[in-house]
Parts: sequence; structure tokens; C-alpha cells
Amino acid sequence: MRFWKIAIISRPIKCMYLANRLLTVAFTTSALILLTAHCFAQSKEIDSAPRLASDRHPDPRIDAAIREVSADRIKQTIEKLVSFNNRSTISAQDAASIKQGRGIGAAREWIKSEFERYSKECGGCLEVKTDAFTQPPAERIKEPTEITNVYAVLKGGDPAQSNRVMLVTGHYDSRNSDTFNGTNPAPGANDDASGTAVSLECARVLSRAVKTIKFPATIIFLTVAGEEQGLNGSDHFAKMAREKERENENTKEKGWKLEAVLNNDIVGGNLGEGQDGSVVRVFSEGLPTAADDADIKRIRGLGGENDSSSRELARYISDIGRSYDTGVKPLLIFRLDRFLRGGDHYSFNQQGFAAVRFTEFREDFNHQHQTPRIENGLEYGDMLKFVDFEYVSHVARLNAATLASLASAPAPPATVMLVTKDLDNDTTIHWDASPGAESYEVLWRSTSAADWEYAQPVSETRATLKISKDNVIFAVRAVDGAGHRSLPVVPEPER
Repeated sequence: MRFWKIAIISRPIKCMYLANRLLTVAFTTSALILLTAHCFAQSKEIDSAPRLASDRHPDPRIDAAIREVSADRIKQTIEKLVSFNNRSTISAQDAASIKQGRGIGAAREWIKSEFERYSKECGGCLEVKTDAFTQPPAERIKEPTEITNVYAVLKGGDPAQSNRVMLVTGHYDSRNSDTFNGTNPAPGANDDASGTAVSLECARVLSRAVKTIKFPATIIFLTVAGEEQGLNGSDHFAKMAREKERENENTKEKGWKLEAVLNNDIVGGNLGEGQDGSVVRVFSEGLPTAADDADIKRIRGLGGENDSSSRELARYISDIGRSYDTGVKPLLIFRLDRFLRGGDHYSFNQQGFAAVRFTEFREDFNHQHQTPRIENGLEYGDMLKFVDFEYVSHVARLNAATLASLASAPAPPATVMLVTKDLDNDTTIHWDASPGAESYEVLWRSTSAADWEYAQPVSETRATLKISKDNVIFAVRAVDGAGHRSLPVVPEPER
């Protein structure tokens, strides 16, 4: 009993230390919750004890939906994409080549037909669209080239929230050793038929799930071209999304409000030495790419270098990985992308959107951007036989669970403010009510922690906790009646 008395009278930061010590010596979760409840005294509007932010909260309907993801269907998708021989952005897309099943044009038409088939199966629940434009000559494009993004929209069922958009994407173009070769084989099985298969499979299972799940928000299943030529397709789509958001802000109409982008690129689980099929890397930017000098100065002043919207999306994916048995766990990599490399999520980051990249644990560069061949006993080429279809299905389940959870959840709290007008060691946070929310949770973690550690349930839109704002990072998320949680929002200072 003396131990508990010491814990109760200790300062909050010491209590956090003791709580972490409890974790390291494998004390029970109930003991940890009891300790933190004593440590973090609550104001009158808080009527329950804090809990671990890592608690599982699965939705049985979402769990049932992601179980429909099929490794066999994914294999069929990747096989079909590989069959087009060369899907380079500069490969053939004339009518004759499309009829022969050759080139990126044939791949484009097949993807569109798949989305249309899924829509027919769900009674027209998907709106299948294309985003076509002419890309002028550039470093990897010698002449004006038509690029077409293909996507399907599963519109949200709540008129008040249907402008909220969650998006999954992969690029369907491929390349071989020569960037300008649009004729020789460029199978692109892993890079990135695997990511395209994830987007298509998410569309298939979540469109079927609308029979039991009425998503309040909208989900877009996107496949882009032009990635290998310089992120051309995603750049065009991201700018279109930004323009639609600006139109929404200026006209107050229900345009797009893109909350989350999941980019899948090289998620084939290459069957080679050193691969870890139990994890998938999730890359996220720190300082926002779209931030100007004033934004960066403010972020540094608040110690928010590790709390961009993309980083919060990555933490959300980590939470989903704990809540659902997808077969693969997200490994958060706090870096924009692989070292000095890039992908389509960067196009969305440039426009200020929260976007992350999924990539297998260990890449085999002999099986990327290579013309198929054998040299000195080594086999080169991004071929079908090196893809682990079960692994791709696991990544698809994680994506589908994330999309379904985000689209089911209330909107993230708006105007989240942390009161700083008085010098004190308590912390008061307030925010605007979120459509669809029945309650909220104030999250916090130590400044050195990678993920959220504690969650305090709150029934109002204001909370005061006896925890110093100097010692932890706070955020707020909205919760609906079924327990779906929104993306967390880190507060801004209110002076």
C-alpha cells in the first residue's frame, strides 16, 4: 500500500515513469490503469479513468469484410497485369494494341472494366471514372503523352459527411532497365501490380460490404499511371483533389475533403533472402512538405516535428494493426520514403494532404526496374514468380480495415485549441463538435514516445487534465456510438 500512496502524491511526469516501469516488469493492464487514474486527476467534466491508447477496438462488420480479401483473386489480378507485357507510360495505347492486350492502354481498359464489374455486383454502388490529361515532354517523356488515372468512388451515405474522402492507390505503369523502352517485357509484378491489386481488392471487398456497413464518408479506389516517369499521374490527381477542396472552401458546397491517402508501392513481399513477411513498412513525412517558413517556425516552437497529419495517419494504421488480425503488422518508418527515394504519396504531401506509403520489409533490386534476363547466374526482372500473394492479401486487409475504419468514424475534431493564457501545470483543451461524434478522447504520450500511450474519454468538447503541457504531446479524436475513432488532431496554442 505504501507504493500506491507514493504514486498518488507524485507529480504526473513521475507517475508516467512509474507507469512505464510497470509495463517493463509485466504488471497487469488493470494495475497500470489504476496507477494512471490516480496520477492524472480529472476535472469535473471527466467521469472515467484513462486507459491505454493501444487497447483493441475491432468492429465485427469490418472484421468480416476484410476476411473476404482473397489471395487467389489478387494473384489473378497481378497475372492479368503482367500479361500486358509492357505497361510503361510511353507504351502503346492505340485501339489495335488494346484489342491485342498489349501496352498500358490495354491495362487501363481492363482496370476500368474490373471497377465496373464490382459496381455491377453491388448494384451500382461504385462510380467509375477516369482522370485523363496530356503530359508535356519532360525528363522521362520525350513527346506529349496521354496519361490516364482510373478510379472508383464509393460515395458516403451521410450527406453531412460524404465530402470527407479516404483514398487508396497504387500505380499500374511499369518499366524495365530502359526508361524509354515501351516494347520489351516490363512485367512489373511487384512494382507495382501488387499495389494496383491492393486498390482493386479493397474496392471489391468494401463495395460488397455496403450491404452491412453504411459508410458515412466516401472512399476512392485509385490506380495511377506515370509514376515511373516522375509521379505524373498522382501529381495531376492530387492537384485536382486540392482544387476540389478549395472549391469546397470557397463555395461552401460539398466538394472533396481528402483526409487520408494510402499509397501501396512494392507490396509483393518479394520471395527472397532476408524478407520479413510479418511486417509492412509504413513511411510518413515529419515536417510537412507543404509547410512554408512560418509553418516550420511554428512547428519547431511547439515541438511538433513528429506530429504532421501524415504521421498521425501512420499512427492510426498502427492502431488498426493492433485491432484487427490482418496477417501483417505495420512497421512505422518515420521518414518520407526510402532513403533519397520517392513515390506517389509525395504528390499528395506536396498538396498538404495526409499521405503514407506501404512497402514490403526488404526490397530486392534485382527484381525492380530490370529487363528480365540471366547474367552471371543471377536472374533479373520483376516477374510473377517472385511475388508472395498471401503477403499481398495481408497488406490489402490492413488497407481495407484502415479505409473502412476511417470512413465509418466521425470527422476529426476541428479548431482544437490548447489554452496557454495562464502559466500553470494543468492542461485545458477545447474543440468544435464533430459530425457523427458521441464522445471524444484526449490522447497523450511522452515527447520521446513513438505512438500514443494514454487515452482519456471525454463526453464534452472541453477537458482539463492535471498533466503539464510541457512534458507530453496531446491530441484529440472523435468517437461514435459504435466505437469508431477519427484521426487524432494535435491542438494549436490559444493565447
